[in-house]
Amino acid sequence: MTQQPKISVITGASKGIGLALARQLYADGQQVIGLARHGTDHFPGQLYQVDLSDSSATQSVAQQILSKYGRVDHLINNVGLVKPAKLGDIKLDDFDAVMNLNLKPALILSQAFLPSMKQQQHGRIVNITSLVTLGMPERTAYAAAKSALISFTRSWALELAKEGITVNAIAPGPTETELFRANNRPGSDGEKRYLAAVPMGRFAKPEEVAAAIRFFLAESSGIITGQTLFVDGGASIGKQPF
Repeated sequence: MTQQPKISVITGASKGIGLALARQLYADGQQVIGLARHGTDHFPGQLYQVDLSDSSATQSVAQQILSKYGRVDHLINNVGLVKPAKLGDIKLDDFDAVMNLNLKPALILSQAFLPSMKQQQHGRIVNITSLVTLGMPERTAYAAAKSALISFTRSWALELAKEGITVNAIAPGPTETELFRANNRPGSDGEKRYLAAVPMGRFAKPEEVAAAIRFFLAESSGIITGQTLFVDGGASIGKQPF
């Protein structure tokens, strides 16, 4: 009997890591469903335009997906928001916005798709966190939110270990997305500052981070759960001494 293609839902799917992953999963023969605020040309699958900071809209689109496809096999919680600020300058509205978008969609969508995963006794949840969880100036809210995603990962992995559902996290370092490049032009002080913290001396490519996510989605990775994999050119280890 022919095996049905896996159904993967990716948040923040219209650009950067999310779009790179969508293209790779589509090439693997999966049914790819993207969720993003803005559309994009040539998305490899179905893209729902939704404001994931709106909890009601997020719940609604989850039900639309389940009504159309009947199940979800993989959920990749990739959407994120960062509003850099020094401690003394953090605005509470900005803090709330960062915590909301980084955490609530992951919770809402995981809850929505969990029953179908449990019914199949199979599922994969991958949360996209960040190198900044190890500490970075001007990232109080973002680092807190991404650290919470690691806690989600560990707690959910324990809860779901006997259900055939794995929960893991990917922690990218500086990644050469469109947004990153817009803020850190080649040759800029920002680029030099980030590169100085990466032992390999280069930024990750979105496709490389996507490949790490695919590792956790693979059938052959079914024994791995509750883990956080840093994809950062060695930045989480430390700087080179020379």
